[in-house]
Amino acid sequence: MSADSDNDGLQDQAGLPERPRRSGSILLILLVAFGLVAVAIALMTIGRAQAQPYILGLLSLLATVGLFNLFAFAAGIVRFADKSTDDPVLGAIADHAFDGLAVTDPRGHVVYANAAYLNMTGAATAQEARPVERVFIGNPDVSEAVFRLLKAAREGKRQQEEVRITAAEGAQGRWLRMRVRPLGQTKRHARYAVWSIADITRDRERQEDVFQELQHAIEYLDHAPCGFFSVNPEGSLVYVNATLANWLDYDLAEIGSGGLKLADVVSGDGASLLSSIVAVPGEVRTEVFDIDLKMRGGKTMPARLYHKLAFGADGKPGASRTLVISRARDERSDPERAAEVRFMRFFDHTPMAIATVDRGGAVVRANARFAKLAQSVSGDAAAAKSIFRAVSQRDRHLLIAAINQAAEGQADIPPVEVMLDGPKERFGQFFVTAVDEDERETEAAIVYMLETTERRALENQINQSQKMEMVGQLAGGIAHDFNNVLSAIMMANDFLLNAHKPTDPSFQDIMQIKQNATRAATLVRQLLAFSRRQTLRPQVLDLGDALSDLTMLLRRLIGEKVKLDLVHGRDLWPVKVDVSQFEQVVVNLAVNARDAMPDGGKLSVRTANVSADEVAQAAYKGMPVADYVRIEISDTGTGIPAEIREKIFEPFFSTKEVGKGTGLGLSTVYGIIKQTGGFIYVDSEVGKGTSFQIFLPRHIVVPEVQAEPHAANGAAKEPAVAEASKPRADLTGQGTILLVEDEEGLRALNARGLRSRGYSVIEASNGVEAMEALEECDGVLDLVVSDVVMPEMDGPTLLKAMRERNPEIKIIFVSGYAEDAFEKSLPENQQFAFLPKPFTLSQLVAAVKETMAPQ
Repeated sequence: MSADSDNDGLQDQAGLPERPRRSGSILLILLVAFGLVAVAIALMTIGRAQAQPYILGLLSLLATVGLFNLFAFAAGIVRFADKSTDDPVLGAIADHAFDGLAVTDPRGHVVYANAAYLNMTGAATAQEARPVERVFIGNPDVSEAVFRLLKAAREGKRQQEEVRITAAEGAQGRWLRMRVRPLGQTKRHARYAVWSIADITRDRERQEDVFQELQHAIEYLDHAPCGFFSVNPEGSLVYVNATLANWLDYDLAEIGSGGLKLADVVSGDGASLLSSIVAVPGEVRTEVFDIDLKMRGGKTMPARLYHKLAFGADGKPGASRTLVISRARDERSDPERAAEVRFMRFFDHTPMAIATVDRGGAVVRANARFAKLAQSVSGDAAAAKSIFRAVSQRDRHLLIAAINQAAEGQADIPPVEVMLDGPKERFGQFFVTAVDEDERETEAAIVYMLETTERRALENQINQSQKMEMVGQLAGGIAHDFNNVLSAIMMANDFLLNAHKPTDPSFQDIMQIKQNATRAATLVRQLLAFSRRQTLRPQVLDLGDALSDLTMLLRRLIGEKVKLDLVHGRDLWPVKVDVSQFEQVVVNLAVNARDAMPDGGKLSVRTANVSADEVAQAAYKGMPVADYVRIEISDTGTGIPAEIREKIFEPFFSTKEVGKGTGLGLSTVYGIIKQTGGFIYVDSEVGKGTSFQIFLPRHIVVPEVQAEPHAANGAAKEPAVAEASKPRADLTGQGTILLVEDEEGLRALNARGLRSRGYSVIEASNGVEAMEALEECDGVLDLVVSDVVMPEMDGPTLLKAMRERNPEIKIIFVSGYAEDAFEKSLPENQQFAFLPKPFTLSQLVAAVKETMAPQ
C-alpha cells in the first residue's frame, strides 16, 4: 500500500497525473518476510522462557503497526495502489496534450494543469496556475462566455463556448474554444470540473477564406450574363441568380424565402416538361428545353434551358441545376432563330398534346401539353416517353394499328378514341399522321391528342337528360289520360255511394272500388311528380322546423334497429317549397335507407347553408352558381352498385322484389326536387352506404308593393284544393254553369253531379262549342268549368275569348296536368280557380260553390 495526499488521489482519479507514481516492490516484501523468520529462529535458540518476553513484544509491535494501517486505510491516509493509474503513458498524454487541460476543486482552485494550459494562461509553474475566470477577468469579449461556463460547472453540466481574444495593437487576435465538464458521475467527482482550452484561430481563418471564396463565386454567378436557378423535387425554387431574377422582375429575397414554385415562373405547361425526365438510378441527365418564362407582370420571355438533374441510387431525383439563356434578342437579330422561337412557342402553347413517336411508341419529341397530360394520366414520367403507356391496355391495340399505318406512309388515318390509363375513367382522341419518308428512320408518326373525358360526360348527361325528359313526357301523357278515367270512376262511385246505404250488401264492394281508385290516383300523382307536371303549393319554409316536425314519423318508419341522427345547420336560409311534397321526398329517402339496412345501421339527416363560392369550388354538374340550402340524407347500408346508379331516378326501375315496390319512389323524389328548382345528387359505395345531397335554392324575401291582384288570384285558386277535402253542411246551390269537357262519359257524370246539387248545366265538348253556347245565352253565365287540354280550342284560349266578351266571368280549370303547365300561356293577372284531376263529386261541388260565392 501507498499513502498519498488527497490532492494526489484526485489526480489519480482524473487520470491526469502531475508526476509519475512510485510503484511497490516484491523484493521489499520478501526481505521483510525473511527478517521476521530470522528473528523467530533466533528467539527459539535462546530458550522458551527467555524468548517469551521478546516474542510478546514483537507481536505487540506488529499488532500496533497493523492496527495503525487499518485506521489509516479507513481514513483514506493509506490505500492500495492502482497499477493502472501509475501508467506513465497516460500521464504523458495529459501532460503533453495540444489543448490546455485543468481540473478545479469545488472551491475553484486548480488542482491539476498540463503544460499547454500553463502556456495559454501565462503561468510558469503548476503553483501559479489560475482558474479560467481569473485568467480572463476584465475582458469584456470573454466575460459572458466565462459566466455561462462557470454556471454549467456549478450545476455539473457540459458547456462549450467559442470566443475571440482581442490582442494588443499590431498583433493578431486569437479564437479560443473553451469547454467544461464534470470530472465523473459519482457525487464526489461531480464536484470537480475539467476545463479545456483549444486555440482554433487557424481553423477560423480557413473558414473565413472559404466563405470569402464562396461569396466571390456567388457574386460571379449572380452577375453572369445568363440566368441560373435550382428547383427541388417538390417544385420549389431554392436558388435563382440575380440575372434571372432581374429578367423576371422578381425580388431575390422573395425567391430565397421559398415563396415561388417552378410553375410560377414557367409559362403554360412548361413545368411538366422539366419534370418529365425518366428516372434512371444513379444517372445524371441533361436536357435542353425551349420554353417561355413568365415575368411577374404576366409577360413572357422566350428562353432556352439546359436542365441538369441527378438521380440517386433509389431513382429519386435531387435538386436540379438549370442554365437559362434568354432568346428575346434572337427575335430581333436573327430571322432564322426568330422563326424557331415562334415555332417553339406555337408548339408548346397549343391546347392540343403533340408528340412524334417511332414504331415502338417511344416519344421522340413532345410539347409541354403532352408531358402534362401523360403525367396526369399515369402519375409518373414514364408515360411521357412511351405513348402506349398513356392508353389503357384494353384499347392499346387501336393506337398501335394507327401508328403502324402511319409508319407505312398511309394518309387519312381515322381518329382513334380510346380509354386512357390510370385509376380514373378518362378518354382521349388520337389523330395520327405520317411523316416524310426521309424522317421515318427515327420518327414513324406525328400524334395529336385531345382529352375527351368532359365531352363524353356532357354527352352522357345530355342523353340521360333527354331520356328522362322523354320518359317524363310519356308519364305525363299517361297520367293525364288516366286521370280522366279515374275521374269518371270516382264520380260514378260517388253516385253509387249516394244510392246505397252502409247496410246494403254491395256497400263494401263500392268502398273497395273507392279505395283502389284512391290508390291509383296516388300512383298518378307520383307519375306527375316525376314528369314535373303536378300542382305544387310552394310556401316559404324553415327546413329546420320542417325536419323537426318529421322526427317522430321518421323514427316510426325506420324502426328500432336504425339510429336517426338529425343535425341542423346554424341560421338556415329560407326556401320556398311545397311542404307536403318536401315531406314526401324525405320520407321516400328514409324508407329506402331503412330497406338498405336490414340488420340495422345509422340514418343521418344534415342541413347546411352552401354559399355561391362553395358551389363554384365544388363544381356540381348542371347546378348554377348560387346560394343553396343542402339537405344530406345518408345511410350506412349496402350501397348502390355503379352500374345501376344512373338508373335509380328512372320510373318503374326497382331493385326490390316483385310486389315490394313500384319503382316510383326515387323518380318521384327527382321530379319534386326538379320542379321546385332544386338539384339532387347521389354518392354511394357498395358495402359502405349511400348519401343523397339535395340542394334547394335560397329564397330571398322581397316586399311586394302591388300584392292585391296576386292575392285575389291566389284566393281564387286556393279554396278549390284546400277546402275540397273538408266536409260541408250544405253543398247545394243555384246558378248556370257551362261545363266544357272533351271526354263524353266524364262530362255526363260531372253534369249529372252538378244538376243533383241544384245547378243548371250547359254542356260543351270543346272550346268552339263553349263559345257558341255563350252567345246563345247572351253571356249570362255564373261559372265556367273547363278542361285544359281539348281539341280545336284549349282552356287558356277559351279563357281569353270569354274574358273579351265578359271580363267578370268566373272560371274553374280542371286538368290532369299541373297548373304551371298552362298558367304561363295566360295573360298576366288573370283570375281563375284550379281543380286537379282526379276529383270526387264532393270536391267538384265544393270548388264550384266556393268560386261562385260573392267576393
